[in-house]
Amino acid sequence: MTDDRLDAEWLRGWCEHVDTALVELTPIPSDLTTMYWVIDEVSLPDVENGYFVHPATLVADHFREYGAVQIDGEEPALVFASDGGGHVFALAGSGRIWRSTTPSWLDQFDLAAAGLQEFFEELSRQISGSGRP
Repeated sequence: MTDDRLDAEWLRGWCEHVDTALVELTPIPSDLTTMYWVIDEVSLPDVENGYFVHPATLVADHFREYGAVQIDGEEPALVFASDGGGHVFALAGSGRIWRSTTPSWLDQFDLAAAGLQEFFEELSRQISGSGRP
């Protein structure tokens, strides 16, 4: 056992290196990885029917159990959120967000947002009451 203390700068560099390696090794879109570095989950049960951004552990569990969502003409997508009606939101490798048209992972998906920023901006409008019905 050494008396050397863990250097914070070394640890930051290690985290950056590991983050880069994980992004390259996993099928997780980079925007989703970035999001999970900042937030773990979002639970807004009182906004419209409810909106829920799932924790990364749940997204990973669902991916292992069900795989990626297949959307015609799109890169595989990972389900990362849902609403209170059972519809799911999936982020594709292209960065686009898709919403299931039914409470199912297997049916049709419609484009919900051009990316995570637009998804969260729309959610902000819903919270402030200025969103679309």
